[in-house]
Amino acid sequence: MTNTPQHNDSKIIVALDYADAASALKLVNQLDPALCRVKVGKELFTAVGPQFVEELSRAGFGVFLDLKFHDIPNTVAKACAAASNLGVWMLNVHASGGLEMMQAAQQAVSNSAEKPILIAVTVLTSMNQASLSQIGITTDLATHVLNLAKLTQQAGLSGVVCSALEAPILRQQLGKDFCLVTPGIRPANASLDDQSRVVTPADALQNGASYLVIGRPITQAANPLKALEAIYAECVN
Repeated sequence: MTNTPQHNDSKIIVALDYADAASALKLVNQLDPALCRVKVGKELFTAVGPQFVEELSRAGFGVFLDLKFHDIPNTVAKACAAASNLGVWMLNVHASGGLEMMQAAQQAVSNSAEKPILIAVTVLTSMNQASLSQIGITTDLATHVLNLAKLTQQAGLSGVVCSALEAPILRQQLGKDFCLVTPGIRPANASLDDQSRVVTPADALQNGASYLVIGRPITQAANPLKALEAIYAECVN
C-alpha cells in the first residue's frame, strides 16, 4: 500500500472479511481509496492486530472498525478510546448495551484526539423476526430497530448500523443528519449468501442509507476494482 491523502466521501465501505493480512492486502492493493472506505471486523482484527488498522489508515483508507463493543460502560469506554487512537474513521458498539454504555462510549470518543464517528448496531442483518423470537424479543423487528435507534440518538451517537429495509422509517423518525450504515447490500445479480435482508446499492441510498457495506460482490469478483467502480458509478448516478 502506498500513502495516499484521505479525501473521499464515497458511500461504499468494502468489508475486508479475511483471516490474515496477506489476503486482505492482496484485495486492498487492488482498490482505490478515492472510491471506498474499508471495514475491519472481528476475524481480521483478531488475526492481524491494531498495527494493520493503522497501516490501512496511513494508506489513505478510511477504516470502519467493526468490533461491535458490548460490555459494561467503563470497559466499552476504554475500548473505544483505544480504537480512536488507531486513527479509525468509524467504530461501533451494540445499542442493546443500553443508554449508559453508549453514553460512556461517546464520551470516550469525544475526548480522543481523532474523534471518529461512533455508531451502534441495532439488529444484525442475518437476523429476522424468527431469530428475535428465539432470544425472547416479542416486539416486531421494525419497532425493535426503531426503539434501539432512538436510544442511540438519545445517547449522542452519530447513527446506527441497520438493514436498508429499515432505513426509510429511521430516516423519517431520526432526521436527515443521523448516519445510517447498511450491510447486506447486494447488486441485483449477486448471491444473498448468509444475509436475510438485502437490497441493491441504488435502492439502499434511495431508502435513506448514508453508507453501504459491501463484501463479496467486490472481494470475490474476478476484478475487484472493476466491481467497485461499477457500484460506485451506480451510487453517484
